[in-house]
Amino acid sequence: MDFQLDDDDLAIQEGMRSLCTGRFPLDKIREGELTPTVILRWNELAEMGLFSLGTADGLDRRQSALAFEELGRALVPGPVVDTAIAAAVADDAASGELIVVHAWPSEPLTIIEFPAELGALLMIDDDQVRLARQPQLVLDEIERPLDALTPVSVLRGELPAGEVVGDAAMATQMRRDGMLLTAAQQVGLAAGATALATEYAKGREQFGKPIGAFQAVKHMLAEMLVKAEVAKIAVHAAACALDGVSDQDPDEAVRMAKMLAGEAALFCGKTGIQVHGGMGFTWEVDAQRFWKRAAVLATRYSSSEECAEALSAAL
Repeated sequence: MDFQLDDDDLAIQEGMRSLCTGRFPLDKIREGELTPTVILRWNELAEMGLFSLGTADGLDRRQSALAFEELGRALVPGPVVDTAIAAAVADDAASGELIVVHAWPSEPLTIIEFPAELGALLMIDDDQVRLARQPQLVLDEIERPLDALTPVSVLRGELPAGEVVGDAAMATQMRRDGMLLTAAQQVGLAAGATALATEYAKGREQFGKPIGAFQAVKHMLAEMLVKAEVAKIAVHAAACALDGVSDQDPDEAVRMAKMLAGEAALFCGKTGIQVHGGMGFTWEVDAQRFWKRAAVLATRYSSSEECAEALSAAL
């Protein structure tokens, strides 16, 4: 396996980071909190090839992982993973014309994210993939969701039948891709929370010196960095496995990546809040936003616990 970044990889990474810095500043993103519409500049993301996964002219998994890390780092809102994996069955998802949201049925509720902006529901079953365009849904809005940038509603009644657009093999591929890209976002969250906490520790003074000079804070920041870097390596390895350029089993690799990335995002989000002290959890400080997004993504396309159980069963 070789994950040395070539010129194309670096261009994608740098281009996405530049786009997020210039077009998705946090002060602009914050304006959408606790509103029904939070999606920004969707067409610009599509023009970067973000939603072309699985198409002939799209990014490969390794390049997509690099791009989605930057989306996580910048807290870019929207069903970016759902729309990207839907590109394999919907050309208008790849072009950015269609915003696709995965339906998350659970007992006893079915949660629908981004209800005001979705154009289609994606439903991935064990033996098939279904897509319901412009679904007519009866929803109960959740007024204060955990992540203020991920509006959610509870579905009343049954999910629409939709159109069958893929078989069992497609369902497996979509679940793998969903796990990989979500893990990449989680790695970005971990890195973003670490960078934010580090900058704060450099500038916040206590007892006449920056708090980052104290050993306890150094240890917290160091552990954040280690967890974020280990998770990033696992995600890159999984991307190589899904691209077929390594000998690692794809299912094993992507589960390992999702497990480590999920743990890293939650740990770095929580520890970043602790580094910020008594105001780390307040609305005015961005540290809490990284933890909240990490908590939302923790259960998407399998949780860390589910991945660990599957890996253990395969031993």
